[in-house]
Amino acid sequence: MAHPVRRFTKKFFIICNIIAGLLFLLGSYGYLFNPQKFWPIGLLTLGNFYFLLLLTGFIFFWLIAKPAYSLLPIITILLAWVPLKHLFKIRLSQSFEIKKADNTLRVMSWNVEHFKIAEYKKHPEEKMQMIGLINNYNPDVACFQEMVASDKNPQAINNIEGFMKELKMPYYYYSYNTKIDYDSDHRFGIIILSKFPLVNKMTVSYSPNDYNSIFQYADVVKGPDTFRLYNIHLQSMKFSDNDRRYLQDPEIDDENNFKESKSILSKLKQGFLKRQLQSDRIKKEMNQSPYPVIVCGDFNDVPNSYAYKTIGKGLKNAFAEKGAGMGRTYSHMSPTLRIDNIFTDERFLIEQYVRLNRKISDHYPVIADLYYNKP
Repeated sequence: MAHPVRRFTKKFFIICNIIAGLLFLLGSYGYLFNPQKFWPIGLLTLGNFYFLLLLTGFIFFWLIAKPAYSLLPIITILLAWVPLKHLFKIRLSQSFEIKKADNTLRVMSWNVEHFKIAEYKKHPEEKMQMIGLINNYNPDVACFQEMVASDKNPQAINNIEGFMKELKMPYYYYSYNTKIDYDSDHRFGIIILSKFPLVNKMTVSYSPNDYNSIFQYADVVKGPDTFRLYNIHLQSMKFSDNDRRYLQDPEIDDENNFKESKSILSKLKQGFLKRQLQSDRIKKEMNQSPYPVIVCGDFNDVPNSYAYKTIGKGLKNAFAEKGAGMGRTYSHMSPTLRIDNIFTDERFLIEQYVRLNRKISDHYPVIADLYYNKP
């Protein structure tokens, strides 16, 4: 007869395993739940990878303690295999050929964190490093988020004509809200730069018409083909430096912990709710495109989220097609944050993809070579 302590211990670990499995499955399929009604599930999508690690630990624990019970975490993981395929890729990383083929379109997406304008006077080399990096990979079109630039003063630090000249991209489309200018010379917005003509340029804005309530698109004309390119930046968490420090190293102070936790939880909730509205609006606009679409941007959300799945429905994701590992694109906090994406119409073949491991901005740039496979 089993000892009472052993029976209790076994039941305890079984219950913990079941709870971890349920939370893992909810996080894996979090995109099925509308954040307006089920926003707390968004927290589980952010922590999904850590629940996976916990379940993996349970597999090894049960193999030692009670091998038959290892089926419990194994079956749970298998039930989430489809969404897990977007979370990380188990494949060898392939080298990226910098020289691109003439029949491909090279697309770059990068949250450029103001393009180092604040550091320019003391460290002008940082801006030049960013420009050098872009020129080294020579994209045909580039979508930048958090772009600080001037479209009115030729003498401004980040003058757009200067970028066009240095990057050898003669076409651009800049979208911004004048209510949140960076300074008297510079705007703060999102921009498309291109080696090919841009036509039918459009900024789509919704109330309250702030930075994250707008997105842009332009039609890229490459020879006989036309593609509609979307540049988006979904609602950020708006974490302060204190928030980030707390997340990385919570202080041993009950009152302070409560205040910080409440602030972070409120910001997370607002982020989930706003990204749901923004992603629905963007997808509605995309569905009206007469041309094959390409979507670039900072999603501020993970691959099993509502926003990612809504915008990516019916499209290919460049990382999912050619990336490897976790593909982290945000340099702070969790190593699981792949929040910058390039999506394409099904008619594109994604020839190669790379996340550049250069920490010049707080985001890593991503690049994909696309071949248009005409019907």
